[in-house]
Amino acid sequence: MHLAKRTRLLSLTFLFFSLLGANFMAQAAPKPKVIIFDVNETLLDLETMRTSIGEALDGQEELTTLWFSTMLHHSLVTTVTGDYQDFGKIGVAALMMVAQNNDIEITEEQAVTAIKTPLLSLPAHPDVKAGLKALKEQGFKLVSLTNSSNKGVETQFKNAGLTDYFDKRMSIEDIKVYKPDLRAYAWALEQLNIKPEEALMVAAHGWDVAGAKAAGLQTAFVARPGKALYPLAQKPDYVVKDLSELVEILK
Repeated sequence: MHLAKRTRLLSLTFLFFSLLGANFMAQAAPKPKVIIFDVNETLLDLETMRTSIGEALDGQEELTTLWFSTMLHHSLVTTVTGDYQDFGKIGVAALMMVAQNNDIEITEEQAVTAIKTPLLSLPAHPDVKAGLKALKEQGFKLVSLTNSSNKGVETQFKNAGLTDYFDKRMSIEDIKVYKPDLRAYAWALEQLNIKPEEALMVAAHGWDVAGAKAAGLQTAFVARPGKALYPLAQKPDYVVKDLSELVEILK
């Protein structure tokens, strides 16, 4: 056989078996027993905070994203240093840092006012309630895992009308280790008495998906506007635009 034809045949054969293997692995992947949801931005729309944060930052609403990332950054600082601080307090400190770095005067009281009330009354994204309802009807156990406090997420769910969709709420406040530290996911699995591969972590944050995947969980990235995956992390099992798409995939 001509060398070029043989090379082409081998390439096609390799491609066929690669696709066959990929399909086999996809079919063999266990259906999750539990779906674990991140809360802020995944379920709840943080967009409504832009006004209050923007007002506190001298009308610069574009700094809201920087505030949120600064808050997450320093939650990990408290984790690695062993100096746990409440997520709300970190949020206030982060807002004051962003203000200082942009030559904006703000008091601690103003920072608390800008964050606390709107954060506790965030609305759910439009796809969330129908998606959660459909997943429950499919028989999945739904739980939440958040960096926010227990009381905070309880209030958030009550105000957003999400309480009845969930079988359990979990906060890292109980172990004082923020996501995406692998210990946070291991603790959640222990509380649920399941193996990593039996859980599906759903989040709109690349860092959360990366942490859960590294901890052995199945993962789904919800590509909310302005959110991106971390290119150097393992790829998630699913990438969806919203929960309705996840519902169809898991049928």
